[in-house]
Amino acid sequence: MLFYIIQRIGLSVLILFLVLLTLFALIHIIPGDPVSIALGPRATPEIEARFIEKMHLDKPWYEQFVVFAVGALKGDLGEDIFTGQKVSDIIFSQLPYTIALALSGLGWAVCIGIPLGCFSASYPNSLLDRMLGVISVGTIAMPSFVVSIYSLLIFAIMLNWFPVIGAGEKGDLIDQLHHLVLPAFAVGLGWVGYLARMVRASMLEVLSENFIRASISFGIPRVKIIYLYALKVAILPTITLIGIGFGGLLSGAVFAEIIFARPGIGKLIYDMVEARNFPVVQGSVLITAFMFIFTMLVTDLIVAYLDPRLRKKL
Repeated sequence: MLFYIIQRIGLSVLILFLVLLTLFALIHIIPGDPVSIALGPRATPEIEARFIEKMHLDKPWYEQFVVFAVGALKGDLGEDIFTGQKVSDIIFSQLPYTIALALSGLGWAVCIGIPLGCFSASYPNSLLDRMLGVISVGTIAMPSFVVSIYSLLIFAIMLNWFPVIGAGEKGDLIDQLHHLVLPAFAVGLGWVGYLARMVRASMLEVLSENFIRASISFGIPRVKIIYLYALKVAILPTITLIGIGFGGLLSGAVFAEIIFARPGIGKLIYDMVEARNFPVVQGSVLITAFMFIFTMLVTDLIVAYLDPRLRKKL
């Protein structure tokens, strides 16, 4: 088990290094002069000189990468080129909003998707199973920005049940939760379908196992077999999907944050790309990638610990 943990951590570090390298390359292969792109045509030579020195653009690309990588490892992501504020401070002021949105969206998707998958697997190939399958595929196929727009129009503007934009008043938890409902619904709807289909497939496989047949022959109630015995085994692949879902929602919340005018990492990246504030873009993408990689690492370790078959192999 210890070797597996070291192996997974090493792989995560390698992936993070490749993300650093790719991110650095993407920023530096943008066509045009980076100084003119960032500062615009009206910048004075003095401002351009300070910008070049501050961003280490007077050094070879490999030295720039070393400075960028070492700074990232130390937690120094640079400064905002316009305000001079630390990039890390800007990011961490927005990050809690995105984490809250991702957890809320995934949370309600788990609470609905897993029971739907179990229910569907309990009556395979029935009319109800097929109807739930169509609904699940429909939620998967529906883009989150479309759900965001229509939920905003219906529930906020037409019915006036929820606030239209914003994240609520700071310090007022009820108001913040009220503002969170529609964005969480929009980003989590697609994952209801993913989880339902995954749980159904896993449950059907587990229900054909010998220990389930033995439980049925002993007269154990079917509900107990499904939700106590079968689900305990079938949930393991779903844990991996939940980890992927959380990481995906962290990076995919941008549409909901823009449409609902919520603060967050996605909206921050969008605004900074428009402003050509590349240090903030670099830092935001890097933090998002780190959180995704860390989530997948923790998910893999949890699955390895919970799955006795995998634990024996390790």
